[in-house]
Amino acid sequence: MGVRILNLSPISCSRSFSLKSTPLSSFLPISLVPPSAASKKILSDKSSSSTRSVQPNISSSSFRCSRGFRASSVVAMASTGSVQKSEEEWRAILSPEQFRILRQKGTEYPGTGEYDKHFEEGVYKCGGCGTPLYRSTTKFNSGCGWPAFYEGLPGAINRNTDADGRRIEITCAACGGHLGHVFKGEGFPTPTDERHCVNSISLKFVPSNSDAP
Repeated sequence: MGVRILNLSPISCSRSFSLKSTPLSSFLPISLVPPSAASKKILSDKSSSSTRSVQPNISSSSFRCSRGFRASSVVAMASTGSVQKSEEEWRAILSPEQFRILRQKGTEYPGTGEYDKHFEEGVYKCGGCGTPLYRSTTKFNSGCGWPAFYEGLPGAINRNTDADGRRIEITCAACGGHLGHVFKGEGFPTPTDERHCVNSISLKFVPSNSDAP
């Protein structure tokens, strides 16, 4: 069986064309073709007009981070009009023990708090900022060694999972002050089956017959 060898010309094509008359851009993908001066101007105009149209109108006085912190400093806050103070300001108005518990999330020893066995009629306010937190009618004797409530005033208390994921911390919604923890399903005969275990030092009691605001 023989083998035929084809003698091909170095350039073989059914169509003839001149490389000199065909611009290089004809052989490049569109994405690689450099724009002309006119194209550059059109793109520049479109880019600048697009940039101008999407610039948000945000003033420094109205901007707040969505997670409840000012952009300039990390201060706990709950909503518009809430109490915001720096660490130095809190230290100036709180006692060392109040600061340890309210701002550093400490815990007082069980059975030592002022309000553990306190059942006078009135309202319990935040010991840091004075925001009303609990009505005395929701307080009950749990025997745990800390004041116990089965519910707080609407919107007054925030709940956050502890870093260990095992307990739910409760804080004042206005100033972020640490109150204690909330437990559910312990079987207490209360309407909510919850126990807000609160440090006495995190509270300030105001009797119902008091003229205090």
